[in-house]
Amino acid sequence: MFRSPSRRRVAAATGLLLTLGLSTACSSGKEAASDDEAGKVGTVDGAISITYLQKQGDQEYFIGEAAGAKEKAKELGIDLKVVNLGNDANKTVSEVQSAIAQKANGVIIVVPDPAVGPQVAQTAKDGKVALLTSDDQICTTGPDPAACDKDALVPRIGFSGAQMGEEVGKRAAAEYKKAGWTAADTRVIAAWKQDVTVCGDRVAGAKKAFEAAVPGVKTIDVPTDNTPTGAQDKIAATVTANSGVKNWVIWGCNDENVMGGVTALANAGVKPANVIGVGLGAYLACKEWQSDKPTGMKAALFINGKDVGALAVQTMYDKLKNGKDFPAEAFAPTTMVDRASWKSAGVTCA
Repeated sequence: MFRSPSRRRVAAATGLLLTLGLSTACSSGKEAASDDEAGKVGTVDGAISITYLQKQGDQEYFIGEAAGAKEKAKELGIDLKVVNLGNDANKTVSEVQSAIAQKANGVIIVVPDPAVGPQVAQTAKDGKVALLTSDDQICTTGPDPAACDKDALVPRIGFSGAQMGEEVGKRAAAEYKKAGWTAADTRVIAAWKQDVTVCGDRVAGAKKAFEAAVPGVKTIDVPTDNTPTGAQDKIAATVTANSGVKNWVIWGCNDENVMGGVTALANAGVKPANVIGVGLGAYLACKEWQSDKPTGMKAALFINGKDVGALAVQTMYDKLKNGKDFPAEAFAPTTMVDRASWKSAGVTCA
């Protein structure tokens, strides 16, 4: 395992002036990015030092990502520092600068806000530090990766947003058909942080796949901050404004959005039988399946953060140690799970 930033956010961010060692991973087939985008660095003869900067590092997915990165770094003998950026764009830039000052050879980053992309990329380039993103895309020439020329995108390790979204949409359509609902009494809620490109890819993919199988159901787009409480508040207002709707389908950028929606609907008195939530991540969805209590969370796409963290570190190692070009993108695998299958699929549920 995604609308352009507002002018205010872009201005604020701009004024602040970001193998394949797993056998389960595969390249997207895109051309490799140039060294200008990765940072002009040579191979490293001695010990390799990498700094991994993560947004929202206390979320379950990113905790797993950090764990996978640490395990791979230990295996390869890499000195790895993991930093939680939270949602702080200021900290993003300062931590890249700090990594350079501490003589890191490479920086892997999940940006809290893609608008800081150009400055992060330039800072890394000036410091001759190899730069790789995980999960979220950034652009070297502008704040919005969706409007960016492909040659200006920083190499990325993660998941295919479009493919993940398609899997979510297909499963939602299957659940809808099984429930025997009609378009007239159903609405879809698509919830995501609308300036995050990979989130947009995910929800667009879900909508495309769902509508191909189940045409005619109206979709309501709900902007959120990608957190459970943020999504819950926004979706609660949406449900109140559409009190005549009987059945609800929910998808979003991540488990947080879907879980927030499922909770909002439950609080509004909507029964689980009238909710089809398909999460993305499975790390929150699984908590709903630990008991026999009915839930609106019917399924989730399992995205293993550990795979992405490990793959990102391996990819950086291959660049720094062996001079292997970064792929433009490389993707880790995904698996659809539900109440019956999440344990056997290997989902870790805290």
